[in-house]
Amino acid sequence: MTAFAGTVAGAVGIALLLTGQGITQQQPGPSVDVSLTVERDGALMVTERVRVPRGEVRRSVPLRTPGAAGERVLTVERPRVAGTGNAEASEDTLTIRLGPGESTVSYVVRGAVIDAAGGQRVRWRIAGGWNTGLAGLTAALAAPAKDLSVTDCFAGPSGSARACTFAGVDHTGVLRVEQDGLAAGDRLDLVAGLPPGTVAANARFEPAPTLAGAFAITWVGGIALGVLALLLAAGALAVRTLRGRDAAALAAEPGPVRVLLGEGERRVFASPDGVLPGQVGMVLGERADPADIGAMVLDLAVRNYLCIAEVPGPDGPVDWRIGRRSPADANLCASERAVLAALLPEGTEHTTLSELVAAGSLDPLPIRAALRREVVRQGWLGARAGTGRAPLTRLGTGLAVAGGGLALTLAFTVGHALTGVALLLAGLALIAGSRLLPRRTARGRALAGQLGGLRRYLHEVDPHDLPAGERELVFARALPYAVALGETERWLRAFGEPAPVPDQLPADLPLLRTALFGLLAEAGHPRSPRGTIRAEG
Repeated sequence: MTAFAGTVAGAVGIALLLTGQGITQQQPGPSVDVSLTVERDGALMVTERVRVPRGEVRRSVPLRTPGAAGERVLTVERPRVAGTGNAEASEDTLTIRLGPGESTVSYVVRGAVIDAAGGQRVRWRIAGGWNTGLAGLTAALAAPAKDLSVTDCFAGPSGSARACTFAGVDHTGVLRVEQDGLAAGDRLDLVAGLPPGTVAANARFEPAPTLAGAFAITWVGGIALGVLALLLAAGALAVRTLRGRDAAALAAEPGPVRVLLGEGERRVFASPDGVLPGQVGMVLGERADPADIGAMVLDLAVRNYLCIAEVPGPDGPVDWRIGRRSPADANLCASERAVLAALLPEGTEHTTLSELVAAGSLDPLPIRAALRREVVRQGWLGARAGTGRAPLTRLGTGLAVAGGGLALTLAFTVGHALTGVALLLAGLALIAGSRLLPRRTARGRALAGQLGGLRRYLHEVDPHDLPAGERELVFARALPYAVALGETERWLRAFGEPAPVPDQLPADLPLLRTALFGLLAEAGHPRSPRGTIRAEG
């Protein structure tokens, strides 16, 4: 019996020891008493008295919470701790660390009051984010209103709809809350109701940090778009001014032009600023069409490098025989050499238009490229590389690429992606605007005016006013310019029948011109107007 009693006593002792250890291991967590006051300006004054039985505890409260209206943003100011521990607030989180004993934490919350249907709502997470369970919680909220009410009070895991233990307004008009206990990570959210206009509403919402929200208009993006609008307006004004100045040069009343220079028998034909017939189109319209290339062919014949004769075609219609009359020399420019090479490649002394059409070997690209380089070298058009449109195009491309990269980077990081979009649009606008700018230089505009004077001369000259010995010279040398400027018919009518056509050209010049234009058009030269001074007279 004694042995049995000892065994029982030992078992009881062990049980008591284990029970005591269990009690020691499951000591209650901190208890919290919270005092909240809503001020007239909407500020929420919070004081938390926390009793920590042992160890260190930590609380982390998110200040940005997603919602239907966007991300709600709260701001915590002046966090202080009286006791053991510290508190700090960032843009995203309020963090509190407390040691054993009793500590008082105080801070100010802004953004907790919102206007709602039928009144105002004050919302704050009284408890939540603790890394340990709470033994108990009490809270009291006061506001400058008689009709304070409890709208919601939820406790438990985030997102749960479990009501807190008690929430109600006492006889003094103070809203009081009690919660028996909370597990680690649980929260207690309180929403109090106020009559309309009781305090200043200060709730702030920002677009949710989504890809679409990143492109929402913010103050940063608004400033960027405003700067973009100003730049676009200034750019449009600059383009309009420059295009207007260029158009005015073309529309200006042309002055007199002298085509014969020198004295007595030594007078020679001279074009304005030395421009060649094939270069006229580049100066006036920045491109070479069939009229320009055809004028070059006729000019090479007039200057005795080619001979063009009318011959019967293989099927009866008229054909045209083109032969080499003089070898190319230093007096020819690159574009003229390109024309000769296209018509009569090395080793070929003659051909016909029908053979050129059948072979399809007439490539206009080298001719046009050579003409473009020549007018740039003469200073009539701005170069694509170095001056003119190319630098603006390159700058615009760089801005567009940088803006696109910046927009994507901001969209996936801090937002305000419209800043990058504004830069992208600025680059695209610069590219588009550079293509609208006229490429004619001041010298090019002056030449355009002189070409207007040359057209007037071709349209109005009376051959009888020319010395008899100079009529053939003026007719032949000006004929390619008449073709390039659209005055062929008028020029031929002015000199009557028979016109003083040189031996290198056939008598039926209109038919030859039509045949040349057809060949060049088939070779890839689009026919396009160049303004009033290119219209056929």
